[in-house]
Amino acid sequence: MPPKPAQQKPNPQEVPMIFQRYRTELQNLAQKIGEIESEMDEHALIGGTLVKRNVTDVVPSLETNYNGIKEVLDGLVKSYKAKEGEFEKWREEMGVQVSHQPHP
Repeated sequence: MPPKPAQQKPNPQEVPMIFQRYRTELQNLAQKIGEIESEMDEHALIGGTLVKRNVTDVVPSLETNYNGIKEVLDGLVKSYKAKEGEFEKWREEMGVQVSHQPHP
């Protein structure tokens, strides 16, 4: 975990490691968001088996599943943005400059 703001400044050797941890955490969150977004459209199979059901039976469960996935996705996006803000604040405090920043 990156240091808390109340802790003293890390030594110069620790800065790249902390920087990399932040980037890894952000990449992991972005990957999970992508996985969940793709699941929103991929509900043709249930338990690996293609099943035939009535529309009246399927619609309520699809709405419930969609709403659940949307809720989890919203939470992950909020976590990503919070971590990104924490990372940017840390970078500014430490004076870390990146010459090339790929978009997440």
